[in-house]
Amino acid sequence: LDEYLGLERNHPESYWSFMHRNLFDHVDIDPACVNLPSGTVSQEEILRHCRDYEDAIREAGGIDYQILGIGRTGHIGFNEPGTPMDARTQKIHLDPITRSDAAPAFGGIDKVPTEAITMGCGTILEARRIALLAWGSKKASIVRQAIQGPITDEVSASFLQTHADATFFLDNDAASKICD
Repeated sequence: LDEYLGLERNHPESYWSFMHRNLFDHVDIDPACVNLPSGTVSQEEILRHCRDYEDAIREAGGIDYQILGIGRTGHIGFNEPGTPMDARTQKIHLDPITRSDAAPAFGGIDKVPTEAITMGCGTILEARRIALLAWGSKKASIVRQAIQGPITDEVSASFLQTHADATFFLDNDAASKICD
């Protein structure tokens, strides 16, 4: 779905490392079926890398089931505020809030990358089914905006309102500000 630019695969905070540590190393999956963006592509190769990533998704027949989280800025993937609904995989500048939230894991804000590659909202919305998972009271306000607020590029998770089969899985704290 996304990766910090400048991180090697084996960096403990890379999403490649996270996905392997928490999922791929524990299930029987052919490594050829794993398609993650690289954080080590050069600036000159980014556009090509993003096109190749999109092509690989298309050649695989699309995404059957997309699992997402939500950032405090309302981002899905790293589609920060202002990202258009039809965006494809691209390089993105990380919002200061996103970087601040990641700072403890990285050992300080100065160690958090400023850019990432992310699957775009348009690509995400082409998935046949989508699940968004959120927990904790810190996510309650943005979850409410995503579900009950206007559909806006200021909260990319709000685009999920347009999807025919998107489900939000929330704990009580994350759901606490949703109105009946």
